[in-house]
Amino acid sequence: MNLYKSILNSIPTAAIVVEPNLKVRYCNRAFRDYFPLSRGKGTLKEAIGCGESGCGKSEKCAYCPMRSLFREAFAQGGHAFRLVLLRNAEGENVPLRFKVMPLGRYCLGVVDDSYGTEIAREMYSAQDIQQRLLPPAKSFGGVPYSFMFEPCREIGGDLPDVYLLGGDTMALLADVSGKGISAGMLSAFVKAGWDKAERSPARALSGLNAKFQELNLDERSYVTAAAIRIEPEAQRIRYCVAGHNAPILLKGERGIDEIVMSAPPVSNWMPDFGYEDRFMEYRRGNILVMLTDGVIESRNDAGEQFGLERVEAILQRSSSAERFIGKLKAALTEYCGAFDDDITAIAFDL
Repeated sequence: MNLYKSILNSIPTAAIVVEPNLKVRYCNRAFRDYFPLSRGKGTLKEAIGCGESGCGKSEKCAYCPMRSLFREAFAQGGHAFRLVLLRNAEGENVPLRFKVMPLGRYCLGVVDDSYGTEIAREMYSAQDIQQRLLPPAKSFGGVPYSFMFEPCREIGGDLPDVYLLGGDTMALLADVSGKGISAGMLSAFVKAGWDKAERSPARALSGLNAKFQELNLDERSYVTAAAIRIEPEAQRIRYCVAGHNAPILLKGERGIDEIVMSAPPVSNWMPDFGYEDRFMEYRRGNILVMLTDGVIESRNDAGEQFGLERVEAILQRSSSAERFIGKLKAALTEYCGAFDDDITAIAFDL
């Protein structure tokens, strides 16, 4: 048994050895870390510090998850597996996935953290993939730009993209419904389904809308998007918006242009909607901004939204796209602290 104790104490996984009479023979160091009040042996009460007056004698003992787990194990040749909620020393319910296996005439229960470890590994890989989907940190040959991408969870549902096509700078900013992994999968679909060879933002959005119909999702799933093409020779911006915050153009001393464009998101609400390109002229030195609604709708502790007015005030005090993005990020962090939606913005020095 001393050899068993030495081995069990050396592993980082919580383990408990139980006798057929449900007495605890031994709890390893990792188990006692979960339950600091544990004596390491004795009754189940003494092992997990459940607070009942007598182990096995209270009415609540009939519903004890550990007692039920090991009874099941001994009835099934020493094998059992289930999720167990146990109350720790701080009074918190701790969910632990226990796997029980025979150990001689005893049963060995270990916390099966392989599932959580695998999920964490997959989440890290998904984060890495999503970061690789982002545009380069700076322009290489096109219009200079700067952007911020702050997902509220490990995986975000916003998709910023900037690329060159025939000498013109193209940009897409999409915001998919939902949050977390499902939103990340839908944003990956947008990335794959977007036609970068299409020079018209409207036709590219129409193509994405047609591909979206093939997914056959319900009405709760949709994608809002704004797409632009900056045409330096004509000094104009070709744009199209699908249910998204429209781009904002700072014209220096001449103020700010807010673009209004009413069109539905990419969805199955209006599957055959015909998107159209519109145009806006600009001058050298102007700044073009694209935002997701997470920026405007972020709230402080009092429940007040950050709002478009604050965004525009920051923009008017910014001499470049990079300065605007830096100031916007700082202002949002100060105003909101933590974010409950993805925060994404792209700014271009025209």
